[in-house]
Amino acid sequence: MLRNALYFGDNLEVLRKHIADRSVDLVYLDPPFNSRRAYNLIFRAPTGEESAAQMKAFSDTWRWNPATQRSYEEIAASGQAKLNELLRGFMDVLGRNDVMAYLVMMAVRLIELHRVLKDTGSIYLHCDPATSHYLKTVMDVIFGPTNYRGEIVWQRTNAHSNVQRSFGRIHDTVLYYSKSADFKWRMQYAPYSEEYLAISYRHVEPETGRHYALRDLTAAMSRASTGQIYEWQGVRPPPSRCWACRREQMEAWDAQGRIHYSRSNYPRLKVYLDEMPGVPLQDIWTDIAPPGPAERLGFETQKPEKLLERIILTSTDEGDVVLDPFCGCGTAVVAAQSLKRVWLGIDITHLAIALVKSRVGRAFGTSEGPFRDYQVVGEPTDEAGARALAEQDRDQFQWWALSLIEAQPATGERRRGPDRGVDGVVNFIDDPTKAAAKIVVQVKSGMVHVKDIREFIQVVRTQRAAMGFFLTLEAPTRPMLAEAAGEGFYQDRLGRQYPRLQVLTVADILRGQSFRAPVGGRIPHIKPANRASKQGSLLDA
Repeated sequence: MLRNALYFGDNLEVLRKHIADRSVDLVYLDPPFNSRRAYNLIFRAPTGEESAAQMKAFSDTWRWNPATQRSYEEIAASGQAKLNELLRGFMDVLGRNDVMAYLVMMAVRLIELHRVLKDTGSIYLHCDPATSHYLKTVMDVIFGPTNYRGEIVWQRTNAHSNVQRSFGRIHDTVLYYSKSADFKWRMQYAPYSEEYLAISYRHVEPETGRHYALRDLTAAMSRASTGQIYEWQGVRPPPSRCWACRREQMEAWDAQGRIHYSRSNYPRLKVYLDEMPGVPLQDIWTDIAPPGPAERLGFETQKPEKLLERIILTSTDEGDVVLDPFCGCGTAVVAAQSLKRVWLGIDITHLAIALVKSRVGRAFGTSEGPFRDYQVVGEPTDEAGARALAEQDRDQFQWWALSLIEAQPATGERRRGPDRGVDGVVNFIDDPTKAAAKIVVQVKSGMVHVKDIREFIQVVRTQRAAMGFFLTLEAPTRPMLAEAAGEGFYQDRLGRQYPRLQVLTVADILRGQSFRAPVGGRIPHIKPANRASKQGSLLDA
């Protein structure tokens, strides 16, 4: 039985290694579009506003490189003859450019997503109109053209006023396919328009105050069956018409007071507004706004939770498995959790994994603490794993290490100038009458010496930070600890004291040890989702 899980890594590798055949009910993916833009995760400043400091979360520029070439050759050798033929045709037209790289890297992943879907499952691919026509042909080949269920047009914003020599681009495209003809479908409804209600449901029942519409009780004679041709209350249907139901049903409705009689005693059925579900959902969605301030996390491409909830409700039941292989800031994960589905999220950066962990933890936590009913696969769980990550990618190690103490990454670029030596920040409010205080964090993955502590002390002072946390992979020396102890203590407004400069190893944190700092007024650096509840900190008072 699958359980909630976040996977760190390339989704192609994760799918092949961890996700079994026919184990997923719904796939939603919102892959980076080929728009040559880098989208940023914007963190919160101590005031609660969006900070100018930004972390580059991912770049959506796809390049033709050795990995792309390998995937292209892999498809050619896989026996996917039609897909290979399609991609070769694209190659003849497009050449080895960024669009072609995007299509190849998506194709090899869509093959795996088709494999993991149950026969009753569905897939929703969120894409930009600039590439949707290419992706549709790829999906036609992989999923079959007869399993194409529709193209959803989502109006993601209102009209633009600065349009020049083009129509304003205000929508995204969602391609919807099923695995087979036997797919789950749960009809969703949109509310009626005010104009429709005013015209159709203008009647009000005096006894109950219920609004109702009147519906014809006749049907074409071609639909007549035995028992639908009779006289009712002295009235017969017009020529070439019959009653829409048998006498038994007409009698039942009449007994319930659901038949309205005209002055000529002609019957019509009362249809009550409060019993109607709404308008069956169409394929143009204009009623879901972009994420509002309470939901927005800083990802420019973030999708609203209502959009994902609608998709999940349409194609799954409670307990079904929802997979997002490009989970980013975790909107699909949050929507699935709120609707009592099992969820699987995959992302290639520890930064995104940390964001989803924080968002889910705060959104579904209780007074006892953050929500933790999920597993994280691919993150280091011991010192050996931490060392392997540091050797593989220093930046990923740094982001992962900062996530252990829920510290805000300072920047996405190599540090220069006055912020050199600051890898992360923890903001907190000690005195509500004063500005927020900050703790600066430095992460070291290599050998450390007493000079590193001395330099960090200068950084803490230059930054006018209340405290400094020094998080190291290697064990600190005695002179380092002595130098840190020489910085004395920070005293909060209640008179509690905390070492001003603290040194811990990654192994210490993994064993459950924590930096000590005031926790009551800590400012979360990632905005909680709109259902979030205020939680405690990983920093232990």
